[in-house]
Amino acid sequence: MPNRLAHETSPYLLQHADNPVDWWPWSAEAFAAARERGVPVLLSVGYSSCHWCHVMAHESFEDESTAALMNEHFVNVKVDREERPDVDAVYMEAVQAATGHGGWPMTVFLTADAEPFYFGTYFPPEPRHGMPSFPQVLDGVRRAWTDRRDEVGEVAGKIVKDLSERQLAFGDGQLPGEDELAQALLGLTRDYDANHGGFGGAPKFPPSMVVEFLLRHHVRTGAEGALQMAADTCERMARGGIYDQLGGGFARYSVDREWVVPHFEKMLYDNALLCRVYAHLWRGTGSDLACRVALETADFMVRELRTNEGGFASALDADSEDAAGELVEGAYYVWTPAQLREVLGEADGDLAAAYFGVTEEGTFEEGASVLQLPQGEEGAVADARRIAGIRERLLAARAERPAPGRDDKVVAAWNGLAIAALAETGALFDRPDLVAAAVGAADLLVRLHLDDRARLARTSKDGQAGANAGVLEDYADVAEGFLALASVTGEGVWLDFAGFLLDHVLAQFVDAESGALYDTAADGERLIRRPQDPTDNAAPSGWTAAAGALLAYAAHTGARPHRDAAERALGVVKALGPRVPRFIGHGLAVAEAALDGPREVAVVGAVGGAMHRVALLGTAPGAVVAAGPSGGELPLLADRAAVDGRETAYVCRDFVCDRPTTDPQALARTLGTLS
Repeated sequence: MPNRLAHETSPYLLQHADNPVDWWPWSAEAFAAARERGVPVLLSVGYSSCHWCHVMAHESFEDESTAALMNEHFVNVKVDREERPDVDAVYMEAVQAATGHGGWPMTVFLTADAEPFYFGTYFPPEPRHGMPSFPQVLDGVRRAWTDRRDEVGEVAGKIVKDLSERQLAFGDGQLPGEDELAQALLGLTRDYDANHGGFGGAPKFPPSMVVEFLLRHHVRTGAEGALQMAADTCERMARGGIYDQLGGGFARYSVDREWVVPHFEKMLYDNALLCRVYAHLWRGTGSDLACRVALETADFMVRELRTNEGGFASALDADSEDAAGELVEGAYYVWTPAQLREVLGEADGDLAAAYFGVTEEGTFEEGASVLQLPQGEEGAVADARRIAGIRERLLAARAERPAPGRDDKVVAAWNGLAIAALAETGALFDRPDLVAAAVGAADLLVRLHLDDRARLARTSKDGQAGANAGVLEDYADVAEGFLALASVTGEGVWLDFAGFLLDHVLAQFVDAESGALYDTAADGERLIRRPQDPTDNAAPSGWTAAAGALLAYAAHTGARPHRDAAERALGVVKALGPRVPRFIGHGLAVAEAALDGPREVAVVGAVGGAMHRVALLGTAPGAVVAAGPSGGELPLLADRAAVDGRETAYVCRDFVCDRPTTDPQALARTLGTLS
């Protein structure tokens, strides 16, 4: 019989609706039930495409005897971390403080006042590698709760007190300057993997936001080392197994430092960020590889993640069924030489094995290999047409395999990132279909996620908005997407919607005294701590994303409160950039835009015309573009006239403009456009 999760919209929660565990969603009613029964709360946090979440679910939550222990002694609460990032953030902070590490699934035991007192992540069904079994953990917590309740309460109270007293290194609320950005570059250089690209060792995550900073820093300062690190990292990732060599798109991360074997889940946010970065790399260098990867990644998002309602799904799972019907990580993506020959025949199969690095020994498990381009873009042959045909045949054969599951939940923030990426990529590569896909997703967010008070719902699924309120990253990333659409389409309505969202940010998320930002709204649900994390992780933090959107909106409109808020928020980049540049990459990129202006480009003329295209091709960090007739829909066009009836561009900083030009080449030189 289904449990309470059967009424939820989250695909992750619905995966647990038939568990014998008597799950509750996160709710006041769950904690009231714990208080009434006099038992602790077992909080389990995960997400749909999480491999180890599936493993623990199969081993423990589907097991009748384990479920009986859970039901008898606990109120069990299941949370989708993508739906409730605030809940996840608060308790992950506690887990990391207590254990020194974190991850998912996250397992936390709480009092009925939601105060944590025991922590962990994955627990096996029997003792393993020094880890207790999950039933042992359950029994130990039960005994502590029953026999040492006062001690448990003291521990929980101390943890909450310690969390509440943590102070954020916000800095002095001043913009980072040349010194801080130079120190950040030096720190990245020290961490750079010169042999394989990227930063640090295994596991290695795609550093999309750091690469964006490096590209902007190179444009502003001419630092060749910054461009080299960015370009080499992008090439290594695109040639590696982390990139889907048949269907496009990137996996979540590489388990090794060489980018060979990925953790196979594909996330919308990774692909949106990387699509935009590769488009910007092409814009700055003309790289054919960057062009190919940007377009293939955009096409992957539209083909495999777009929902029937026009939004974009959150993720594809890492696991899929193998030939025996078992769920296995990577089964959909890996190949053996024999499988290649079976699909392609002897000659083309051997060629494909050489080209994609498929060996008899294998690079993954059980003799299978992840497809790569180990010999570079040219590979084993120069016959591009033959290789293209091989790719098409392998992709068609792969489509016959059982596909990974898809998390159809539409997350506002990640859709905002996808809108920005598709709008820019479509405009740069003359792909109106990609711009149309961006507009479709933006329409869905306005229609379904945004209410008449400019409040965002965090998620939707199947055309139904979820009940959870948007957090700071939702407002900031959606505003960023709308601002990109305004620059590409010339339609003022997108700038208006961005303004509604950013006004709400100023009213609900910004501390009026310090300028610091919180991840949840002032009138949102009260947790044991109001989450506040400025560091960039897999996606921009809400803090740095808001700084970027506020800065761009101020450049479009001249709105001083938004500019002031952006500059105060960037104080955290001044504090953290020199020390931990890998974890504040988006903030560093925004700081580059602030130091460059950002430049405001008004094109009086046709949307999509020659001058508009040159403006969009400009590499000036964070430049905003407005195109349309004089006095058109966007504020930058006000009181700007065409010269001699020709398309005319005005390039300004803080609304102080250079002499207008009708010469596309002159505009290109001003904006750093590749000639």
